[in-house]
Amino acid sequence: MSTATLIDRVRRELAAAGDPKRAPAMQRYMKSDMPYHGVPMPEVRRICRVIFAQHPLDSASTLEAAVSQLFLEASHREERYAAIQLAEHRLYRPYQTADRIPLYRNLIVAGAWWDTVDEIAGNLVGPILAAHPSEVRLTVVGWATDEDLWLRRTAIIAQLGAKEQTDLALLTYAIEANIGDTDFFIRKAIGWALRQYARVDPDWVRDFVADHETQLSGLSRREALKRIGS
Repeated sequence: MSTATLIDRVRRELAAAGDPKRAPAMQRYMKSDMPYHGVPMPEVRRICRVIFAQHPLDSASTLEAAVSQLFLEASHREERYAAIQLAEHRLYRPYQTADRIPLYRNLIVAGAWWDTVDEIAGNLVGPILAAHPSEVRLTVVGWATDEDLWLRRTAIIAQLGAKEQTDLALLTYAIEANIGDTDFFIRKAIGWALRQYARVDPDWVRDFVADHETQLSGLSRREALKRIGS
């Protein structure tokens, strides 16, 4: 199945499912320069499931081309969401290797907003990091100090789903490298990452917050301790 056929059908069906009355509110909520068709996310997922099942792609390179084109050439934001759904699809889990990391870096930098970045970080970069640490870890370490805000956020939150397998040295490095940043999205990411790890080891998180009391922002501290107390 060609990428052109798949992309064309995704674009057509998302446009047909759009609600022009809903679209402006969705765009305002997301503070997006890119317009919406007005398709709720559950419906985006449903449309994608049907199309992707009927139009399988035959190689990692074909998948990468389709994801890249659908995301980077999107005219409406739902097309970017569809591109991420395509990358995450169960048919293409065998393709989720270190070779995909450059693609996801491009999407993170191009997307440059939490709605796409967080999904890519948690559901694509994170699992690849867990499965291929020797190949990916140094890349994520580099992202923690990158000039790009969204790569730094990704380095902080990529392990949200790692649970007991969390690389604590990497998590600590990513947080400490950004602990003085005043940007809301970095401060929120730090608190979110700590809060998530508190599900596994609340004592470690309490100690970390205590040890960094004067460095952590109030937002990061509150988020980190939200479920466990001080």
